[in-house]
Amino acid sequence: MKLDQQDIAILKELQRDASLSSTELAERVGLSQSPCWRRVNQLEEAGIIQRKVAVLARRKLGIEVLVFVHVKLASHGWQSLPKFKQKVVSFPEVLQCFLVMGDIDFILLVATRTIEEYNHFVQQKLAQIPGVQSVDSRIVSEETKNTTELPLGLV
Repeated sequence: MKLDQQDIAILKELQRDASLSSTELAERVGLSQSPCWRRVNQLEEAGIIQRKVAVLARRKLGIEVLVFVHVKLASHGWQSLPKFKQKVVSFPEVLQCFLVMGDIDFILLVATRTIEEYNHFVQQKLAQIPGVQSVDSRIVSEETKNTTELPLGLV
């Protein structure tokens, strides 16, 4: 699907606030309601809009600890790569999981309420997955920027 400026404007607004009514969205992007609604449906059908979610304030929910976790698999761990991915994505503590190139294999973003809960997660869940050779943790001390908005100016 080729995007025009109206599509990009719609996407920018929805990235900021997906709860906008079709009337509010249409007003913000300078369209009437019906064409705006059709464009949103086309963007959804094309898979550009994957889903609409609420972004929660994790600290207000008592989830205080964010950790970037570097995971290295044993050389034979690559044989169990699908099993590792299947297992790690089933853990609710894992917010994001990336297979990366370089001296580590995966970077995970993990959220827990306390350091003790994180320690339990590593020992009782992550380290128990077959093929895990090492786990290296980077505890977030300050969140400077955390967004889900893609840089649509690059499109």
